Amino acid sequence: MSTPDPVHPTSVRLRVFSLNCWGIRYLSKHCAQRYTMIGDLLAKEQYDVVLLQEVWSEKDFDALRKKLASSLPYGHYFKSGVIGSGLAIFSKHRIQDTFRYRYSLNGYPYMLNHGDWFGGKAVGMAVLNIGNTTAHFYVTHLHAEYSREKDSYLPHRVVQAWELQHFIRYTSAEADLVVLAGDFNMHPMDLGNRLLRTYADLRDAYVETPKFDGCEDGGTMIAENPNNDMVPPEKGIRIDYILFKGSSRLELHCESMSTTKGSVLDHAFPYSDHEALTAELRLDRVAQDGVSQDGSNGMGPLARGSDRTAGKLAELVDIVTEARTEVKVGLHCAQGMCYTAARTGVMGLVLLLLELAIAAVPWLALGAPGPFPSVSFYLLGALCFLILLTTALLYLFYTMEIKSLQEAEDQMRQAVGCLQERLRGFPLASPGPPGKERRPGGVGPEE
Repeated sequence: MSTPDPVHPTSVRLRVFSLNCWGIRYLSKHCAQRYTMIGDLLAKEQYDVVLLQEVWSEKDFDALRKKLASSLPYGHYFKSGVIGSGLAIFSKHRIQDTFRYRYSLNGYPYMLNHGDWFGGKAVGMAVLNIGNTTAHFYVTHLHAEYSREKDSYLPHRVVQAWELQHFIRYTSAEADLVVLAGDFNMHPMDLGNRLLRTYADLRDAYVETPKFDGCEDGGTMIAENPNNDMVPPEKGIRIDYILFKGSSRLELHCESMSTTKGSVLDHAFPYSDHEALTAELRLDRVAQDGVSQDGSNGMGPLARGSDRTAGKLAELVDIVTEARTEVKVGLHCAQGMCYTAARTGVMGLVLLLLELAIAAVPWLALGAPGPFPSVSFYLLGALCFLILLTTALLYLFYTMEIKSLQEAEDQMRQAVGCLQERLRGFPLASPGPPGKERRPGGVGPEE
């Protein structure tokens, strides 16, 4: 819980929990029993903030909220899409404000076996006051990766990561503490993950912590979990994260991190098909001279703002350029699908007009027998109308997808141009006293 640290008397510790609950009623295995287990865990452990994904039913959220009324009295469910975003937050501290941003791209409505489009994938934000610290907590769930070899949703996930980093940067300017948690559906070095972490300057709790207790390599989907329908590599995959950053007013450290390990003591099955994450953060208020009690300057291992190095800017240019290329690939595919829908619709319209023309022959021939049986005529007409309606809806959908991809590509092009301009004007490091390296004062993309 958020209590003073005995080693660092002026510090505060914060325990953050994140889990993809896999809560699809009537479809997910042991859903009701697992929610009971999750509620018992959250009520027992002294967490400060709990960030959940795939809580697809508001009834399950309400049941958790009732059960956690004494330990985590404040909660919020982020509504979105047809069946909800699945995102929820519980907190020991009063929630001052909330906001939800829905991603512009999120798969395809006709992919019923995947269903991501109906979930309305989004990012939820909650503003908390923890003592004299303003904390922004973000919870998200990005589009799933159904095939590593042929990932048709990669452009959508890259755009989601692009919009996510924008949302975090533009809403966290006044925050002392920023924490992002959720199921990213991306491996640590995937393009969208690198884009998000580098542009938003977020630190990975698993990488930062000196003390980790959990699955090998931090895996959050492992073969040992019987609820996992996927077949991950032998060591599992890491697609769930807790990311964080401080500010010039607050230095942030991840003291420890842990994950569940596929089984739960005294239970026949785990909490979910994903492993739960817990991170314990230490908050050190930075003194007015810019130095925290441990001697740091409050900026952490990643340079922020005007302290970005030329190497950081160059890395960012490469990542955004790579993301722009991937978005262009998605744009080309969407334009092809839009053209196919339009062409099919025209064919359906031609067939419908041809049928109407043939049907008009008996009227013009003054009572001559019709060329078709009436049943065949109506069936063919219904088929032509169905083709027209379906292709029209697909054409509209692909047109909206194209607009979103074009907008993201335009933003990335502008960002690359701006970063390259700043990189060209980056001053060379001036020689300093022996043994000291003087870094030039670069600027970050958010300035």
